[in-house]
Amino acid sequence: MNDLSMQERMSQILNFLREAESLKSTLRSGYTSSGRPESVAEHTWRLCLLVMVLAPEFPEVDVNRLMKICLIHDLGEVLQGDVPAPLQDPNVDKSQSEREDLLELLSPLPELQRSEIMELWEEYEQAATPEAKLAKAFDKLETLLQHTQGQNPPDFDYVFNLDYGRKYTELNAHTRQLRSWIDEETRRLDSEIS
Repeated sequence: MNDLSMQERMSQILNFLREAESLKSTLRSGYTSSGRPESVAEHTWRLCLLVMVLAPEFPEVDVNRLMKICLIHDLGEVLQGDVPAPLQDPNVDKSQSEREDLLELLSPLPELQRSEIMELWEEYEQAATPEAKLAKAFDKLETLLQHTQGQNPPDFDYVFNLDYGRKYTELNAHTRQLRSWIDEETRRLDSEIS
C-alpha cells in the first residue's frame, strides 16, 4: 500500500474525520421544516438518500461512484462555509476557492484516500460523467425540495428558485419530472407570499 504503518494511516484518517465533522455545524441558507437552519451535513445526508431511493431509475449509472461523489461534493465548505447562490460574487472563482479549502482539509489523509476524494470532487466540478451530471442534478433538486419544505423567512425569494440549477436538472426525463413537481410547489409558495 505505502510506507506508512497501519497505525499511522488510521491516525491520519481519524484526524481528517475530526475536521470533516465541522460540516455538521456549517449552515446553509435553507431551513428545516422545524425552522432551524439546515447544515451542510444534513443536505448531504438527504442528497445521498435521494440517490439511494432513485438508483433503480438509473441502471446505467455506477451508483457506488455517484454516492461517493455526493458524499464529498460539499466537503470544501468545511473551512469557509456555504455561500448561497444568490449571494455568490461573480468575480470570485467559487470552485477554485473550494478546491483550495478541500486540499487543505484533505492534507492529513494518506495519499490513497486524498487522491480518491480529489478525483471524485474534480469529477463533480467538471460534470462530464453520467455520475457527476446526476450528482449535480440531484444536488440542485434536493436544495429546491428543501426550500419548499423549510420554514423560510418571510422575504424568501422563491422566484430565484424557478431558474436555479435548471441546466443540471434538465438532464433527463426523471430529473425534469422531479423538477416540474418541485417548481409547482415553489410557485404555490411564492403566490402565498405575493
